Amino acid sequence: MTKFIIKDDFWELFSDSAIGIVLAFGINSNLAENEKARKEIEALLKEGNESAKKFLVNDVLSENQVVKVWRDAYQKFKTKKGARASIEALLKRISKDNPVGNIIPLVDIYNYISLTYGIPVGGEDLDKFEGDMVLTKAEGGEPFMALGDTDNDPALKDEIIYKDDVGAVCRCWNWRDGQRTMLTEETKNAFLIIESVDPSRLEDVKKAMVELEALTLKYLGGKTKVMLLTKDNKEMELKL
Repeated sequence: MTKFIIKDDFWELFSDSAIGIVLAFGINSNLAENEKARKEIEALLKEGNESAKKFLVNDVLSENQVVKVWRDAYQKFKTKKGARASIEALLKRISKDNPVGNIIPLVDIYNYISLTYGIPVGGEDLDKFEGDMVLTKAEGGEPFMALGDTDNDPALKDEIIYKDDVGAVCRCWNWRDGQRTMLTEETKNAFLIIESVDPSRLEDVKKAMVELEALTLKYLGGKTKVMLLTKDNKEMELKL
């Protein structure tokens, strides 16, 4: 049985981190025939765009606390030039009055969670994993093709990445997702991730996990499994 494993080299850098996982099995990611659900999810995302403004108390984006903690974290490992945490990318759009738009229902749901709580949230297609999913320092050279790219852009040595037996799944921790494991409207089983480097926000992570699970079940159906990973609980099985 495959597992999600957070390696010790990660915890050596980020001992106070918390990684919330929501596994969703047997979901219906395509709501083309459910106009009511799609409209409600669109409304949620609009609400999230508005709610995120509360995190932008300083005019300089990097001086806002939910961005600063990630800027500081990204100084602790090798990154590609210009790489930033996913929450910064979302809040940058909000700061420029450019709301985060709809993509697919499950992505819209987790973007709503990210915007509402001011923390990175992401997702992958669980059925696309090859072997264990691992959060660790890269050996360097793990193949990766980001969304929209046409060429391989391999991981750098000592970069924090999610990876499986084939290559990198998400680079620079939560900066860029890859094409190979991306969520689509055909996804049946999903691996959803909520990440925090700020120990003062542990309760927010827990609340975000609860809401992410509830919204996934409400709109996409299926069954879920939820677990909070910390330095004292470093792995979980990717099954119900």
